[in-house]
Amino acid sequence: MTISTSYFLLFFILGLLLPIPWIIWLHRFDDRRVTLGIGVGLLVAALIYITFALYEGDGFWLMVECVGVLVYGLCVWLALQNSMIWLAVGWGLHPVWDAALHWLGPGAHIVPPWYAIACLSFDLTVAVYVVLRANQSKNRTLVESE
Repeated sequence: MTISTSYFLLFFILGLLLPIPWIIWLHRFDDRRVTLGIGVGLLVAALIYITFALYEGDGFWLMVECVGVLVYGLCVWLALQNSMIWLAVGWGLHPVWDAALHWLGPGAHIVPPWYAIACLSFDLTVAVYVVLRANQSKNRTLVESE
Protein backbone atom coordinates (compact mmCIF):
# COMPACT_ATOMS: atom_id res chain seq x y z
CA MET A 1 0.00 0.00 0.00
CA THR A 2 1.36 3.39 -0.97
CA ILE A 3 0.81 6.04 1.65
CA SER A 4 0.92 9.80 1.36
CA THR A 5 3.35 12.04 3.20
CA SER A 6 0.50 13.62 5.17
CA TYR A 7 -0.78 10.17 6.22
CA PHE A 8 2.71 9.22 7.40
CA LEU A 9 3.23 12.52 9.23
CA LEU A 10 -0.16 12.37 10.94
CA PHE A 11 0.47 8.96 12.48
CA PHE A 12 4.16 9.61 13.13
CA ILE A 13 3.32 12.78 15.08
CA LEU A 14 0.52 10.99 16.94
CA GLY A 15 3.03 8.32 17.91
CA LEU A 16 5.38 10.99 19.23
CA LEU A 17 2.65 12.61 21.32
CA LEU A 18 0.79 9.60 22.70
CA PRO A 19 3.45 8.43 25.17
CA ILE A 20 3.89 11.89 26.74
CA PRO A 21 1.07 11.59 29.34
CA TRP A 22 2.36 8.12 30.31
CA ILE A 23 5.92 9.43 30.62
CA ILE A 24 4.80 12.41 32.71
CA TRP A 25 2.87 10.10 35.01
CA LEU A 26 5.78 7.64 35.35
CA HIS A 27 8.39 10.37 35.85
CA ARG A 28 7.27 11.04 39.43
CA PHE A 29 8.23 7.53 40.56
CA ASP A 30 11.60 6.15 41.64
CA ASP A 31 13.86 4.44 39.09
CA ARG A 32 12.77 0.92 40.04
CA ARG A 33 9.10 1.68 39.49
CA VAL A 34 9.83 3.52 36.26
CA THR A 35 11.86 0.54 35.06
CA LEU A 36 8.99 -1.77 35.91
CA GLY A 37 6.37 0.49 34.29
CA ILE A 38 8.35 1.03 31.10
CA GLY A 39 9.19 -2.70 31.04
CA VAL A 40 5.54 -3.68 31.28
CA GLY A 41 4.84 -1.22 28.47
CA LEU A 42 7.47 -2.89 26.28
CA LEU A 43 5.92 -6.29 26.89
CA VAL A 44 2.46 -4.95 26.10
CA ALA A 45 3.81 -3.44 22.86
CA ALA A 46 5.17 -6.87 21.89
CA LEU A 47 2.00 -8.70 22.94
CA ILE A 48 -0.14 -6.44 20.76
CA TYR A 49 1.64 -7.94 17.74
CA ILE A 50 0.64 -11.42 18.91
CA THR A 51 -2.97 -10.23 18.85
CA PHE A 52 -2.51 -8.98 15.29
CA ALA A 53 -0.92 -12.32 14.31
CA LEU A 54 -3.86 -14.24 15.79
CA TYR A 55 -6.33 -12.26 13.68
CA GLU A 56 -4.41 -11.57 10.47
CA GLY A 57 -1.51 -13.99 10.42
CA ASP A 58 -0.87 -17.69 10.56
CA GLY A 59 1.21 -20.08 12.66
CA PHE A 60 4.48 -18.76 11.26
CA TRP A 61 3.69 -15.15 12.13
CA LEU A 62 2.46 -16.16 15.55
CA MET A 63 5.87 -17.79 16.15
CA VAL A 64 7.67 -14.68 14.87
CA GLU A 65 5.71 -12.48 17.25
CA CYS A 66 6.37 -14.87 20.15
CA VAL A 67 10.10 -14.56 19.43
CA GLY A 68 9.62 -10.80 19.66
CA VAL A 69 8.00 -11.16 23.08
CA LEU A 70 10.96 -13.27 24.21
CA VAL A 71 13.51 -10.73 22.93
CA TYR A 72 11.74 -7.78 24.52
CA GLY A 73 11.10 -9.82 27.67
CA LEU A 74 14.85 -10.43 27.89
CA CYS A 75 15.42 -6.67 27.68
CA VAL A 76 12.95 -6.14 30.54
CA TRP A 77 14.60 -8.84 32.65
CA LEU A 78 18.07 -7.37 32.00
CA ALA A 79 16.79 -3.91 32.92
CA LEU A 80 15.37 -5.19 36.20
CA GLN A 81 18.59 -7.07 36.98
CA ASN A 82 21.13 -4.49 35.80
CA SER A 83 20.22 -1.12 34.33
CA MET A 84 17.22 0.57 32.82
CA ILE A 85 19.37 1.25 29.76
CA TRP A 86 18.31 -2.24 28.61
CA LEU A 87 14.82 -0.81 28.24
CA ALA A 88 16.23 1.83 25.92
CA VAL A 89 17.75 -1.03 23.92
CA GLY A 90 14.38 -2.81 23.76
CA TRP A 91 12.39 0.29 22.92
CA GLY A 92 15.10 1.29 20.43
CA LEU A 93 14.94 -2.10 18.70
CA HIS A 94 11.17 -2.17 18.55
CA PRO A 95 10.98 0.45 15.74
CA VAL A 96 13.07 -1.92 13.62
CA TRP A 97 10.41 -4.56 14.31
CA ASP A 98 7.70 -2.05 13.38
CA ALA A 99 9.31 -0.83 10.16
CA ALA A 100 11.27 -3.80 8.84
CA LEU A 101 8.62 -6.42 9.52
CA HIS A 102 5.27 -4.70 9.73
CA TRP A 103 5.34 -1.48 7.78
CA LEU A 104 7.70 -2.18 4.89
CA GLY A 105 8.40 -5.88 5.27
CA PRO A 106 6.81 -9.29 4.89
CA GLY A 107 4.46 -8.85 7.85
CA ALA A 108 2.78 -5.76 6.42
CA HIS A 109 -0.42 -7.77 5.91
CA ILE A 110 -0.69 -8.33 9.68
CA VAL A 111 -0.58 -4.76 10.98
CA PRO A 112 -2.30 -1.70 9.52
CA PRO A 113 0.25 0.84 8.22
CA TRP A 114 -1.04 3.58 10.54
CA TYR A 115 -0.33 1.38 13.55
CA ALA A 116 3.21 0.48 12.48
CA ILE A 117 4.03 4.15 11.80
CA ALA A 118 2.58 5.40 15.09
CA CYS A 119 4.25 2.56 16.99
CA LEU A 120 7.60 3.42 15.41
CA SER A 121 7.58 7.00 16.72
CA PHE A 122 5.96 5.98 20.03
CA ASP A 123 8.82 3.52 20.61
CA LEU A 124 11.47 6.09 19.75
CA THR A 125 9.92 8.62 22.14
CA VAL A 126 9.95 6.11 25.00
CA ALA A 127 13.53 5.03 24.17
CA VAL A 128 14.71 8.64 24.32
CA TYR A 129 12.94 9.14 27.65
CA VAL A 130 14.60 6.03 29.10
CA VAL A 131 18.05 7.22 27.99
CA LEU A 132 17.42 10.65 29.52
CA ARG A 133 16.08 9.11 32.74
CA ALA A 134 19.03 6.71 33.02
CA ASN A 135 21.45 9.59 32.48
CA GLN A 136 19.63 11.71 35.07
CA SER A 137 19.79 8.82 37.56
CA LYS A 138 23.50 8.32 36.89
CA ASN A 139 24.19 12.01 37.45
CA ARG A 140 22.11 12.01 40.64
CA THR A 141 24.06 9.01 41.93
CA LEU A 142 27.38 10.70 41.13
CA VAL A 143 26.35 13.89 42.98
CA GLU A 144 25.12 11.90 46.00
CA SER A 145 28.38 9.92 46.23
CA GLU A 146 30.58 13.04 46.28
